[in-house]
Amino acid sequence: MRIKEGNKEQDILDAGIKVFAAAGFHQAKISKIAETAGIATGSVYLYFSNKTAILQRIFENLWKELNSESSDILIRDDINALEKLEHLIDLVCDKFYNDPLLAIVIVNEQHNLFKDDELIPPIYKQFLDKGESIIIQGQKNGLIDNSLSVKVLRHLIIGSLKYLIDLWAKKPEEVTMNELRRNVKKIFITGLRK
Repeated sequence: MRIKEGNKEQDILDAGIKVFAAAGFHQAKISKIAETAGIATGSVYLYFSNKTAILQRIFENLWKELNSESSDILIRDDINALEKLEHLIDLVCDKFYNDPLLAIVIVNEQHNLFKDDELIPPIYKQFLDKGESIIIQGQKNGLIDNSLSVKVLRHLIIGSLKYLIDLWAKKPEEVTMNELRRNVKKIFITGLRK
């Protein structure tokens, strides 16, 4: 692959998000991604080998960003574990609120890349590990109920958020992001509290 010029690579990723959100991964065509990006079809292949590589980069970019920002939350010592979890929920909600098409792509197409847990990239697991660390920290400090399974909570919270974000992205008139955020915080933070 050649050295990238200008913003073509980002244009392809942005176009990929639009096309995957509208058509779905299996129906998406490289030619449509190229057209949406305003470049020739052959130019896409200078940056990405196929549409799977585009989807993978979209996924990796998102989780790198969220992982970096969640690291900042994890190390804060001016807030307790429950407040850290609230910040993590805000982080995810804010990211998708600012890019609803990305929300649709991530929720709907993740399974096309990672058909089993062994294929999930470490950056995604690191993000989930940070949430788990916060819960363990809260249990050690007596803020979070020790009888709750950290592994169950890890998947329950992220699974619930994924489903609700998908609902919001597809039907924002049914549930607003603020309503989603408020309810998730109330249910989980209240439920976790010792």
